[in-house]
Amino acid sequence: MSTRRRAAVLGSPIAHSLSPVLHRAAYAAMGLEHWSYDRFEVNEAALPRFVEELDVSWAGLSLTMPLKRAIIPLLDGISDTAASVEAVNTVVFTEDGRRLGDNTDIPGMIAALRERGVEKVESAAVLGAGATASSALAALSEICAGPVTAYVRSAARADEMRGWGERLGVDVRIEDWGGAEEALHAPLVIATTPAGATDALAEAVPAAPGTLFDVLYDPWPTALASRWSGAGAQVVGGLDLLVHQAVLQVEQMTGLDAPLGVMRAAGEAALVAQGH
Repeated sequence: MSTRRRAAVLGSPIAHSLSPVLHRAAYAAMGLEHWSYDRFEVNEAALPRFVEELDVSWAGLSLTMPLKRAIIPLLDGISDTAASVEAVNTVVFTEDGRRLGDNTDIPGMIAALRERGVEKVESAAVLGAGATASSALAALSEICAGPVTAYVRSAARADEMRGWGERLGVDVRIEDWGGAEEALHAPLVIATTPAGATDALAEAVPAAPGTLFDVLYDPWPTALASRWSGAGAQVVGGLDLLVHQAVLQVEQMTGLDAPLGVMRAAGEAALVAQGH
């Protein structure tokens, strides 16, 4: 008889997370009948007790906002990738009882771009300056040969992005959000802003843009992504990122190769079912 194995995604709010759809689809395709994957509404205050009460059946956790930094003090170690942005989205429980943290968002971004043939760019632009923007800078440290221009709304955000650039070895140049239309001429544009934030930029998409990586998947397509693809240019979406980072999570938690195509199809079907 196989031993039950558990995993879950934690965060707040969590109700609309697609992670259970992706991970469960992977388990089914991989024949992991005794594996389960759930979601739990957990805030920063409740996180320590939740982690302490996990038993030996647990294989791993996925973390979303606001827990990606709050989890770090509760772990026995984190990867260099996670340390580079001070954010953990994946925890694996080892056979000897250790809790190890990693960040699959960064390699997930790189994999999503490589899947579309984007291996290297000479320069890039980042719209926004939140937690996802720091992951974007970490990804760009691997694939961008030249400067990255970040378009931000405040001096505090500008300082944060400069700090991340120095830490990650990226030549970050700061511009005010009011000039964000200029970003659309970069070979690679990564939009890390909340829903609606880039809608006003859609009218300014150039006739022959480069590649857009818009990290949103709900709503989809965004106004910017829709206009971008309408110009015949390449768009990488939030579902691409979600699937690629989930593939890496499944592989770390199970030790087996994850079925990318099955997981993507499950995510697409779930979004269609939700009316997107």
